[in-house]
Amino acid sequence: MVQKSDPNSKLIAENRRARFDYHIESDLEAGIVLQGSEVKSLRQGGANIGESYASVENGELWLINGYIAPYLQAKTWGHEERRRRKLLVSRKELARLWSATAREGMTIVPIRMYFNDRGMVKLKLGIAKGKKLSDKRETSAKRDWDRQKARLLKQGG
Repeated sequence: MVQKSDPNSKLIAENRRARFDYHIESDLEAGIVLQGSEVKSLRQGGANIGESYASVENGELWLINGYIAPYLQAKTWGHEERRRRKLLVSRKELARLWSATAREGMTIVPIRMYFNDRGMVKLKLGIAKGKKLSDKRETSAKRDWDRQKARLLKQGG
């Protein structure tokens, strides 16, 4: 029997540049505190997490500089587009994130924002270390070689 994908589960926004700019060591899933107009705007697909990052401040995890487009029907009770949004993780995960950023010099980068199977907005975060320019060149060269290799195998030679 073929399982159908859940209609509630869908990708909202993806930070494709994160894997190019950072070495992703590990990742985790976090909930996000949103207002009603923000959720409706996300259902329409208006979000960007390309320039955003997460930070541990005062024992809480925050998404900073994440963009959610304004919801036009919520004129009076709308939301700020680039406000700081609280992320929900367990205390154990929060302690691990604080340790990684404060002691080891890592960065918390949002990778994907999506609706899970229950229709809740989730954010996939990556604990990452920045790449140097030479590492980026190496990544680009490897991607080009993989593309060329696939093209040669497809041609049969």
